[in-house]
Amino acid sequence: MHLLNADLHCHSDVSDGTLPPSAVAARAHALGVDIWALTDHDELAGLASAREAALDLGMAYLTGTEISVSFAGETVHIIGLGFDANNADLQRGLAYTRAGRLQRAHGMAAGLAAAGIDGAFEGALKYVRNPDLISRTHFARFLVEAGHCPDTHSVFRRFLKEGMPGYVTHEWASLRQAVSWITDAGGAAVIAHPARYRFSPTAEYALITEFIGHGGQGLEVMTGSHSHSEQVRYAETANEFGLYASRGSDFHSVEESRIDLGSLPDLPGSLRPVWELLAPRIQGLKSAHRQRLAA
Repeated sequence: MHLLNADLHCHSDVSDGTLPPSAVAARAHALGVDIWALTDHDELAGLASAREAALDLGMAYLTGTEISVSFAGETVHIIGLGFDANNADLQRGLAYTRAGRLQRAHGMAAGLAAAGIDGAFEGALKYVRNPDLISRTHFARFLVEAGHCPDTHSVFRRFLKEGMPGYVTHEWASLRQAVSWITDAGGAAVIAHPARYRFSPTAEYALITEFIGHGGQGLEVMTGSHSHSEQVRYAETANEFGLYASRGSDFHSVEESRIDLGSLPDLPGSLRPVWELLAPRIQGLKSAHRQRLAA
Protein backbone atom coordinates (compact mmCIF):
# COMPACT_ATOMS: atom_id res chain seq x y z
CA MET A 1 0.00 0.00 0.00
CA HIS A 2 0.99 3.63 -0.50
CA LEU A 3 0.84 4.80 3.11
CA LEU A 4 1.40 8.51 2.50
CA ASN A 5 -1.87 10.26 3.37
CA ALA A 6 -2.49 12.45 0.33
CA ASP A 7 -5.72 14.43 -0.10
CA LEU A 8 -5.60 16.08 -3.52
CA HIS A 9 -9.25 17.04 -4.04
CA CYS A 10 -11.17 19.38 -1.74
CA HIS A 11 -12.91 22.75 -1.77
CA SER A 12 -13.06 25.98 0.21
CA ASP A 13 -15.52 28.87 0.34
CA VAL A 14 -13.67 30.37 -2.62
CA SER A 15 -15.85 28.03 -4.73
CA ASP A 16 -18.53 25.79 -3.19
CA GLY A 17 -17.02 24.70 0.12
CA THR A 18 -18.01 26.26 3.43
CA LEU A 19 -14.62 26.80 5.12
CA PRO A 20 -11.93 29.33 4.15
CA PRO A 21 -8.73 27.87 2.64
CA SER A 22 -6.74 28.23 5.87
CA ALA A 23 -9.41 26.34 7.81
CA VAL A 24 -9.48 23.52 5.25
CA ALA A 25 -5.68 23.29 5.60
CA ALA A 26 -5.96 23.16 9.39
CA ARG A 27 -8.59 20.42 9.25
CA ALA A 28 -6.54 18.39 6.76
CA HIS A 29 -3.47 18.67 8.99
CA ALA A 30 -5.41 17.75 12.13
CA LEU A 31 -6.72 14.62 10.38
CA GLY A 32 -3.25 13.43 9.41
CA VAL A 33 -2.93 14.55 5.80
CA ASP A 34 0.71 14.53 4.59
CA ILE A 35 0.29 16.04 1.10
CA TRP A 36 -2.59 18.41 0.42
CA ALA A 37 -4.04 20.33 -2.52
CA LEU A 38 -6.97 22.75 -2.52
CA THR A 39 -8.89 22.26 -5.79
CA ASP A 40 -11.57 24.94 -5.98
CA HIS A 41 -13.76 24.92 -9.08
CA ASP A 42 -12.33 26.92 -11.99
CA GLU A 43 -10.53 29.29 -9.61
CA LEU A 44 -7.07 29.94 -8.13
CA ALA A 45 -7.93 32.76 -5.70
CA GLY A 46 -7.58 30.58 -2.59
CA LEU A 47 -4.18 29.13 -3.41
CA ALA A 48 -1.95 31.76 -1.81
CA SER A 49 -3.78 31.42 1.51
CA ALA A 50 -3.82 27.62 1.18
CA ARG A 51 -0.09 27.45 0.54
CA GLU A 52 0.79 29.72 3.45
CA ALA A 53 -1.42 27.78 5.86
CA ALA A 54 -0.17 24.36 4.72
CA LEU A 55 3.50 25.24 4.96
CA ASP A 56 3.04 26.97 8.33
CA LEU A 57 1.57 23.70 9.59
CA GLY A 58 4.43 21.67 8.12
CA MET A 59 2.13 19.96 5.63
CA ALA A 60 3.33 19.28 2.09
CA TYR A 61 1.44 21.25 -0.56
CA LEU A 62 0.54 21.21 -4.25
CA THR A 63 -1.32 23.83 -6.26
CA GLY A 64 -4.71 22.63 -7.45
CA THR A 65 -7.93 23.43 -9.27
CA GLU A 66 -10.92 21.50 -10.68
CA ILE A 67 -11.94 22.51 -14.19
CA SER A 68 -15.43 21.95 -15.61
CA VAL A 69 -15.40 20.30 -19.04
CA SER A 70 -18.14 19.38 -21.53
CA PHE A 71 -17.63 15.94 -23.06
CA ALA A 72 -20.16 13.76 -24.90
CA GLY A 73 -23.12 15.54 -23.35
CA GLU A 74 -21.80 15.27 -19.79
CA THR A 75 -20.03 17.66 -17.46
CA VAL A 76 -16.68 16.11 -16.58
CA HIS A 77 -14.26 17.49 -13.99
CA ILE A 78 -10.52 17.60 -14.62
CA ILE A 79 -8.25 18.28 -11.67
CA GLY A 80 -5.01 20.16 -12.20
CA LEU A 81 -2.17 19.57 -9.74
CA GLY A 82 1.31 21.02 -9.31
CA PHE A 83 1.02 23.78 -11.91
CA ASP A 84 2.40 27.31 -11.91
CA ALA A 85 -0.49 29.36 -10.54
CA ASN A 86 0.91 32.49 -12.20
CA ASN A 87 0.62 31.03 -15.70
CA ALA A 88 -1.29 33.58 -17.79
CA ASP A 89 -2.91 31.08 -20.16
CA LEU A 90 -4.24 29.02 -17.24
CA GLN A 91 -5.63 32.13 -15.56
CA ARG A 92 -7.34 33.26 -18.79
CA GLY A 93 -8.74 29.79 -19.38
CA LEU A 94 -10.28 29.59 -15.92
CA ALA A 95 -11.77 33.08 -16.31
CA TYR A 96 -13.34 31.90 -19.59
CA THR A 97 -14.78 28.82 -17.86
CA ARG A 98 -16.27 30.88 -15.04
CA ALA A 99 -17.91 33.36 -17.40
CA GLY A 100 -21.20 31.51 -17.95
CA ARG A 101 -22.07 30.63 -14.37
CA LEU A 102 -24.26 33.66 -13.62
CA GLN A 103 -26.35 33.15 -16.74
CA ARG A 104 -26.80 29.47 -15.86
CA ALA A 105 -27.79 30.42 -12.29
CA HIS A 106 -30.54 32.73 -13.52
CA GLY A 107 -31.83 29.89 -15.70
CA MET A 108 -31.81 27.51 -12.72
CA ALA A 109 -33.75 30.03 -10.63
CA ALA A 110 -36.32 30.44 -13.42
CA GLY A 111 -36.80 26.67 -13.61
CA LEU A 112 -37.27 26.42 -9.85
CA ALA A 113 -39.72 29.37 -9.90
CA ALA A 114 -41.80 27.55 -12.53
CA ALA A 115 -41.92 24.62 -10.10
CA GLY A 116 -43.22 26.90 -7.34
CA ILE A 117 -39.95 27.78 -5.59
CA ASP A 118 -39.41 31.53 -5.63
CA GLY A 119 -36.32 33.51 -4.63
CA ALA A 120 -33.82 30.76 -5.41
CA PHE A 121 -31.25 33.02 -7.06
CA GLU A 122 -31.18 35.45 -4.14
CA GLY A 123 -31.24 32.54 -1.70
CA ALA A 124 -28.28 30.84 -3.35
CA LEU A 125 -26.31 34.09 -3.41
CA LYS A 126 -26.33 34.13 0.41
CA TYR A 127 -23.96 31.15 0.30
CA VAL A 128 -21.64 32.55 -2.38
CA ARG A 129 -18.40 34.36 -1.65
CA ASN A 130 -17.81 35.12 -5.34
CA PRO A 131 -20.94 35.41 -7.55
CA ASP A 132 -18.86 34.39 -10.59
CA LEU A 133 -18.61 30.94 -8.99
CA ILE A 134 -22.27 30.41 -8.13
CA SER A 135 -23.02 26.69 -8.49
CA ARG A 136 -25.64 24.01 -8.00
CA THR A 137 -24.27 23.41 -4.51
CA HIS A 138 -25.22 26.95 -3.48
CA PHE A 139 -28.75 26.40 -4.75
CA ALA A 140 -28.85 23.09 -2.87
CA ARG A 141 -27.98 24.83 0.40
CA PHE A 142 -30.77 27.35 -0.13
CA LEU A 143 -33.30 24.58 -0.86
CA VAL A 144 -32.33 22.79 2.35
CA GLU A 145 -32.60 26.05 4.32
CA ALA A 146 -36.03 26.72 2.79
CA GLY A 147 -37.24 23.28 3.88
CA HIS A 148 -37.68 21.71 0.45
CA CYS A 149 -35.28 18.83 1.17
CA PRO A 150 -33.59 17.42 4.30
CA ASP A 151 -30.06 17.53 2.86
CA THR A 152 -28.09 18.64 -0.19
CA HIS A 153 -27.79 15.11 -1.61
CA SER A 154 -31.57 14.80 -1.88
CA VAL A 155 -31.78 18.28 -3.44
CA PHE A 156 -29.62 17.13 -6.35
CA ARG A 157 -31.82 14.08 -6.89
CA ARG A 158 -35.13 16.01 -6.76
CA PHE A 159 -34.29 19.35 -8.31
CA LEU A 160 -30.82 19.72 -9.84
CA LYS A 161 -30.03 16.70 -11.97
CA GLU A 162 -30.90 16.39 -15.66
CA GLY A 163 -34.64 16.41 -16.26
CA MET A 164 -35.42 18.13 -12.95
CA PRO A 165 -36.75 21.73 -12.59
CA GLY A 166 -33.46 23.37 -11.57
CA TYR A 167 -31.20 21.71 -14.13
CA VAL A 168 -29.73 23.90 -16.88
CA THR A 169 -27.25 22.65 -19.46
CA HIS A 170 -24.07 24.64 -19.93
CA GLU A 171 -21.17 24.44 -22.36
CA TRP A 172 -17.93 24.37 -20.38
CA ALA A 173 -14.33 24.17 -21.61
CA SER A 174 -13.33 21.38 -23.97
CA LEU A 175 -11.26 18.46 -22.72
CA ARG A 176 -8.37 19.57 -24.91
CA GLN A 177 -8.47 23.10 -23.50
CA ALA A 178 -8.56 22.02 -19.86
CA VAL A 179 -5.74 19.50 -20.15
CA SER A 180 -3.61 21.95 -22.15
CA TRP A 181 -4.08 24.77 -19.64
CA ILE A 182 -2.87 22.48 -16.86
CA THR A 183 0.03 20.79 -18.64
CA ASP A 184 1.29 23.97 -20.30
CA ALA A 185 1.50 25.46 -16.80
CA GLY A 186 3.74 22.57 -15.72
CA GLY A 187 1.09 20.54 -13.90
CA ALA A 188 -0.56 17.13 -14.18
CA ALA A 189 -4.16 16.65 -15.32
CA VAL A 190 -6.33 14.08 -13.49
CA ILE A 191 -9.85 12.83 -14.31
CA ALA A 192 -11.91 13.42 -11.15
CA HIS A 193 -14.38 10.86 -9.70
CA PRO A 194 -14.81 8.87 -12.97
CA ALA A 195 -17.64 6.70 -11.59
CA ARG A 196 -19.94 9.74 -11.39
CA TYR A 197 -20.27 10.12 -15.16
CA ARG A 198 -23.12 8.33 -16.91
CA PHE A 199 -20.98 7.01 -19.72
CA SER A 200 -21.31 3.77 -21.59
CA PRO A 201 -18.12 1.68 -21.71
CA THR A 202 -17.51 3.04 -25.22
CA ALA A 203 -17.90 6.67 -24.14
CA GLU A 204 -15.71 6.14 -21.08
CA TYR A 205 -13.02 4.59 -23.27
CA ALA A 206 -13.27 7.62 -25.57
CA LEU A 207 -12.92 9.99 -22.60
CA ILE A 208 -9.83 8.26 -21.26
CA THR A 209 -8.07 7.81 -24.59
CA GLU A 210 -8.77 11.39 -25.69
CA PHE A 211 -7.63 12.63 -22.28
CA ILE A 212 -4.35 10.73 -22.66
CA GLY A 213 -4.00 11.97 -26.23
CA HIS A 214 -4.13 15.57 -25.01
CA GLY A 215 -1.46 14.89 -22.36
CA GLY A 216 -3.55 13.85 -19.34
CA GLN A 217 -1.73 11.60 -16.90
CA GLY A 218 -3.89 10.81 -13.88
CA LEU A 219 -7.12 9.12 -12.74
CA GLU A 220 -8.79 9.64 -9.37
CA VAL A 221 -9.19 6.17 -7.88
CA MET A 222 -9.93 6.89 -4.22
CA THR A 223 -12.54 9.62 -3.77
CA GLY A 224 -15.53 10.31 -1.57
CA SER A 225 -18.21 9.27 -4.08
CA HIS A 226 -16.59 5.95 -5.09
CA SER A 227 -17.81 2.70 -3.59
CA HIS A 228 -15.34 -0.07 -2.82
CA SER A 229 -16.17 -1.85 -6.08
CA GLU A 230 -15.63 1.40 -8.00
CA GLN A 231 -12.28 1.89 -6.28
CA VAL A 232 -11.26 -1.57 -7.43
CA ARG A 233 -12.57 -0.95 -10.95
CA TYR A 234 -10.71 2.32 -11.43
CA ALA A 235 -7.53 0.97 -9.91
CA GLU A 236 -7.65 -1.63 -12.68
CA THR A 237 -8.43 1.12 -15.22
CA ALA A 238 -5.44 3.19 -14.10
CA ASN A 239 -3.15 0.20 -14.54
CA GLU A 240 -4.71 -0.75 -17.89
CA PHE A 241 -4.13 2.71 -19.38
CA GLY A 242 -0.82 3.44 -17.64
CA LEU A 243 -2.27 6.37 -15.68
CA TYR A 244 -1.03 7.69 -12.36
CA ALA A 245 -3.56 7.22 -9.54
CA SER A 246 -4.87 10.03 -7.39
CA ARG A 247 -6.61 10.16 -4.01
CA GLY A 248 -8.88 12.94 -2.75
CA SER A 249 -11.88 13.23 -0.46
CA ASP A 250 -13.78 15.87 -2.51
CA PHE A 251 -14.47 17.50 0.87
CA HIS A 252 -16.79 20.53 0.82
CA SER A 253 -18.27 20.78 4.30
CA VAL A 254 -18.28 19.06 7.66
CA GLU A 255 -22.07 18.71 7.44
CA GLU A 256 -22.43 17.77 3.76
CA SER A 257 -19.45 15.68 2.65
CA ARG A 258 -19.61 11.90 2.49
CA ILE A 259 -15.93 11.55 3.45
CA ASP A 260 -13.79 13.77 5.65
CA LEU A 261 -10.34 14.99 4.69
CA GLY A 262 -7.61 12.36 4.82
CA SER A 263 -9.94 9.45 5.62
CA LEU A 264 -9.89 7.47 2.36
CA PRO A 265 -8.33 4.02 2.02
CA ASP A 266 -4.70 3.91 0.92
CA LEU A 267 -3.92 3.44 -2.75
CA PRO A 268 -3.02 -0.16 -3.59
CA GLY A 269 0.70 -0.72 -4.03
CA SER A 270 0.19 -1.84 -7.64
CA LEU A 271 -0.61 1.77 -8.61
CA ARG A 272 1.71 4.66 -9.37
CA PRO A 273 0.59 7.57 -7.15
CA VAL A 274 0.34 10.92 -8.90
CA TRP A 275 2.36 12.62 -6.16
CA GLU A 276 5.42 10.64 -7.26
CA LEU A 277 5.06 12.18 -10.72
CA LEU A 278 4.79 15.61 -9.08
CA ALA A 279 7.59 15.19 -6.53
CA PRO A 280 9.63 18.14 -7.92
CA ARG A 281 6.57 20.39 -7.55
CA ILE A 282 5.67 19.44 -3.96
CA GLN A 283 6.46 22.13 -1.41
CA GLY A 284 7.25 21.27 2.19
CA LEU A 285 7.45 17.48 1.94
CA LYS A 286 10.58 17.14 4.06
CA SER A 287 9.14 19.23 6.87
CA ALA A 288 5.94 17.16 6.82
CA HIS A 289 7.96 13.97 7.21
CA ARG A 290 10.04 15.48 10.01
CA GLN A 291 6.90 16.48 11.89
CA ARG A 292 5.39 13.02 11.60
CA LEU A 293 8.61 11.40 12.81
CA ALA A 294 8.71 13.71 15.81
CA ALA A 295 5.07 13.09 16.76
